[in-house]
Amino acid sequence: MKLLKLAALDEEDLKIVSAHVQDAVMKVGDILFTPSAGRLLLPVNRFAWEVKQRFFRQNNERRQSVLQFDRVTGLKSSGINRSDKDAVLSMLTIRFQEAEAPSGAIEIVFSGNAAIMLDVECIEVRLTDLGAAWQASSRPFHST
Repeated sequence: MKLLKLAALDEEDLKIVSAHVQDAVMKVGDILFTPSAGRLLLPVNRFAWEVKQRFFRQNNERRQSVLQFDRVTGLKSSGINRSDKDAVLSMLTIRFQEAEAPSGAIEIVFSGNAAIMLDVECIEVRLTDLGAAWQASSRPFHST
């Protein structure tokens, strides 16, 4: 099994990371923001979209990963009840809005109208798998 390790240093890279964390799930209580270090850590269970499907069998795998955002100067959230530590968030996408280059805002969008907005000096994001995959009970579905 290959462990995924990605880094994003520009908007195009961030789109690739975003594709790999679409449908990742995490608990609110696992969000770790360290303002003094300018870092946000999101431990997630991501759906392994990159795993090829086999004929007559779907590979529905999840992998424990960490999504790390560095150079963070501020954080705001909406639609997230920080006191409900066991609430589960399902990640939809990550977007970047440039301000004065290279700074801007990274928006992490979750289902249920929840979001985290990061003010960043620049894009510096890492996605790292931590270990073995496990079989997911179902495959995420998106209606168009």
